Amino acid sequence: MRALILAFSAFLLFGCNQHQMLEKISTPSDQALAKSYIADLQAGRLDVIESKLDPSLRNPEVRRILVAAAEILPEGPPTSVKLVGAQRFIYPSFTRVTTTLEYQWGDKWFLCNVTIKKSATAQTILGMHVNLQKTSLKAQTKFTLKGKSASQYAILAGAILAFCLTAFALVDCIRMKGIRRKWLWIIFIIVGFGLLSVNWSTGVVSFKLLSVSLFSAGYFAPLYGPWTISMSAPVGAIIFLLRRRKLRSTLQPTAHVG
Repeated sequence: MRALILAFSAFLLFGCNQHQMLEKISTPSDQALAKSYIADLQAGRLDVIESKLDPSLRNPEVRRILVAAAEILPEGPPTSVKLVGAQRFIYPSFTRVTTTLEYQWGDKWFLCNVTIKKSATAQTILGMHVNLQKTSLKAQTKFTLKGKSASQYAILAGAILAFCLTAFALVDCIRMKGIRRKWLWIIFIIVGFGLLSVNWSTGVVSFKLLSVSLFSAGYFAPLYGPWTISMSAPVGAIIFLLRRRKLRSTLQPTAHVG
């Protein structure tokens, strides 16, 4: 129970740290600016937005694109607004900040991102996108076993098996007394080789041959992002388990007669 509490606390702390990191990348002032431009778009104040556009974006098609984006946004104040993504790139002469916000109007969800170009003399809109979503990002990336492919189930099962095999070999190695170079065996056991991973939302599988991981299994879930399940080959654990009988036999005392 204590281990479960610690694991759950670490998971919550990890999630909080990710959110704090987003807040540092897109500061409250960056978010307020992005929200103001989305509000201008929703209210049809397209002239305001066009006046703030970066010169590189000003062309005859801009008005049509802005009108199309404004038309899909519902009227009235949103039910909720969440910061779900942020990027900041610093160049010699300017800084580019992209703020991605999740808007909810009742049962409708939108991803809106605004890219601002900041220089010493000006602050302009470098990009603006509005995308209608079927549901919230949290619901889209929720971990569930329903409706997954055979490759997803196989990698998940492989990750669980690899972790259990590694944990069993590690405990057995630690408890075995008198084994030579035990610390080398422990390192060899806990390191997995290669990396086979799957995006749990999309089912996209990737493989890296030159990679190592601890305990031959892992998972990662970025804030408002899809889960990634990964597994590695527990080579050290397998070799240890195959040789443990021989290792034990070398530790048995030998009786001499005469």
